[in-house]
Amino acid sequence: MDAGATSDLRMSREQMLELGTKALELVVERIESLPGENAWEGDFRQALEDQLMEEPPEEGRSAGEVAERAARDILPYSTRLDHPRCFGFVPSSPTWPSVVADFMATGYHVNQCTWLVASGPSQVELVVIDWFRRWIGYPENAGGLFTSGGSAASVDAFVAAREAAGHPERPTIYMSDQSHSALARAAMIVGVRRERIRMVSSDAQFRMNLDALARAVAEDRDAGLTPVAVAANAGTVGTGAVDLLEDLADFCRAEGLWLHVDAAYGGFAAVTERGKRLLRGIERADSVGLDAHKWFFQPYEAGCLLVKDEKTLKDAFAVRPDILQDTVWGTNHPNFSDLGLQLSRSARALKVWMSVQTFGMAAFRHAVAKGMELSARAETYVRESPVLEIMNEVTLGIVCFRVNPAAGGHDEETLDKVNRTVLARLFWDDPAFVSSTLLHGTFALRMCIINHTTTWDDVRETLAAVERFGRDALSKGDALA
Repeated sequence: MDAGATSDLRMSREQMLELGTKALELVVERIESLPGENAWEGDFRQALEDQLMEEPPEEGRSAGEVAERAARDILPYSTRLDHPRCFGFVPSSPTWPSVVADFMATGYHVNQCTWLVASGPSQVELVVIDWFRRWIGYPENAGGLFTSGGSAASVDAFVAAREAAGHPERPTIYMSDQSHSALARAAMIVGVRRERIRMVSSDAQFRMNLDALARAVAEDRDAGLTPVAVAANAGTVGTGAVDLLEDLADFCRAEGLWLHVDAAYGGFAAVTERGKRLLRGIERADSVGLDAHKWFFQPYEAGCLLVKDEKTLKDAFAVRPDILQDTVWGTNHPNFSDLGLQLSRSARALKVWMSVQTFGMAAFRHAVAKGMELSARAETYVRESPVLEIMNEVTLGIVCFRVNPAAGGHDEETLDKVNRTVLARLFWDDPAFVSSTLLHGTFALRMCIINHTTTWDDVRETLAAVERFGRDALSKGDALA
């Protein structure tokens, strides 16, 4: 048997330190080398199966060699979401103290299910939830919990909405045609049939159309259905659009509907003055979903659900099984398992607490504001480019655009092919990673610029590459082949 393993799954102090040091060196080296790498790396399934599909070893191997193999053959094959030129989907770069916090929480083997089992980590979660509460303007009786991400937060929110509505037999839920797919999936999970999930049309700024929403609700009531909730967007993943939250809050109050705001991407803009203005009205929602692993620079997983009245979550989720009777310990000792779908829970709030304690809020405000500033500069660049066309009015940190020369006179089919060709060229021939979307049926290139390590040179050179590839595609006719 290898010296790095024992028959009872333990290691000596020296072995633990050696392995920990090796892992630390590998991760730090990876971070330091990141700017010189491409933002994306991957391989085909067959190649990875040939490399990794094997029987588990009967005898142990050198722990250091196993770690090196993971760093060489497994972990690099993924989108490098913390790369300064990763602009696809919703990328972010985690702070180092938050990475260390996850390691420490795992090393302390915390199960933050109840106060009895994890009182210290539970109190830290209360502290961080209170920070979030104040940032979005919620009252003191608000509450919430950390989740794996926006998907789980949406499920918890819709369960609370369903219970607050009296668990109707024929519920309907309303969301924008720009909403994240996680919202529709959450609605199905809580028992809303697919055909009763209403995708409300969006306006020219990709915000939910209030007139269309009002018509849908009225028609459903007339048909004997029970409207339960409206899911608004505070930063869509497609364009960063923010729905008219004040108007939606007025409508939901008048109609007796639960208002959930999906702020998984855009919510942490609230730590800046500009972001607060853009998100005005979010404090009137019944629930808000946030993802700190996006625009608050934390490692996955760091989702969060806030509710305006914490009692709505307790009413929906609190149970008292006999096996947990010992966890009812004193007064005002909250159990987070009473607020959501998980019993076993990792200590997710620790990473936020450690990184904020280390850097301070001024640094975080600056980092969030930087994303909006770079996105505004990118929008100006696109508008001034003779080759590019802006496709959205930039509000937060997402810029949508396409190759469409002002004097080109190209039809939509040609432009679609040209821009798909450009996307493929970026994928293979440029270090940046850019994704795409459909905006009311039109293909668009999409850059999400929120990484605190990204510079204007990273953005400008990527846009210049799009211009260059676009000219090539148009002049050579590659896109029409």
